[in-house]
Amino acid sequence: MSRLVLDTNSLVQCISKRSPYHDLWLSFLDGRNELCVTTEILDEYAEILERVASPKFSELALDVITNNPYTVFAHPFYHFRVIVADPDDDKFVDCAVASNAKFIVTEDSHYNVLKNAVFPNVEIIKLDDIIQMI
Repeated sequence: MSRLVLDTNSLVQCISKRSPYHDLWLSFLDGRNELCVTTEILDEYAEILERVASPKFSELALDVITNNPYTVFAHPFYHFRVIVADPDDDKFVDCAVASNAKFIVTEDSHYNVLKNAVFPNVEIIKLDDIIQMI
């Protein structure tokens, strides 16, 4: 079992039953992996899911996440501010550090700065690669 942080786009891509990445979502439900979140991340998930699906779907998805025993609620005490190109993405880095997550799952190139960062030491992984590991 690994602790993972999903950026919002990765969540949207894996939550649908028709998605080739749906096994990632299922891995959070059956305990093969743990999903790490913060209140700020949950707020963004809700906002985007309402926009791309519906308010009801967003509510149901957030209920599943918040009531899942394999969800880790992180409480970052420090903000690293390493994603200069998109500071809104820093919340995922902060969550990964605070929860000791193995990876941030993302397709977003803004996170590439983490590959060269000495600190914080946060690894990123693409959806195709994490699916291969599951």
